Amino acid sequence: MKRPSKTVQHVIYGLMGVALGFSLSRIGFANFGEVHHMFVFSDLRLLFTFAGAVGLTMAGFRIFAGGQHIPSKHFHPGTIPGSVLFGTGWALTGACPAVAIVQLGQGQLAAVFTLLGILFGVWSYRQVHSQYFHWDRGACE
Repeated sequence: MKRPSKTVQHVIYGLMGVALGFSLSRIGFANFGEVHHMFVFSDLRLLFTFAGAVGLTMAGFRIFAGGQHIPSKHFHPGTIPGSVLFGTGWALTGACPAVAIVQLGQGQLAAVFTLLGILFGVWSYRQVHSQYFHWDRGACE
């Protein structure tokens, strides 16, 4: 089967991104108040939506693996502190990187500061990593 051209691939990816952004917006993931309710467990709707998405993704990986064994990855020493920092940033801003872009598309000014924080975090991680840690970053080069 012939692969589509790069232009067609980019159009497909763009349409999928728009669909994801629309879905995130409609579900409520771009609303700080909704995300706050999820994090303090006062409204479990978003939490169950998120858990359902993780479950569907796991099932999709199993299905697309076609019965082949999916190899496990080694534990990265930065996983725990990175997860804590990511979760803290998400709880404080109400946005992960994808949602910050959705918020920017909605015209929410706070998204600009969230995106600047994300860029600063990536930049500072690279500075600290190259000076002190030198962990294998795998595909995150």
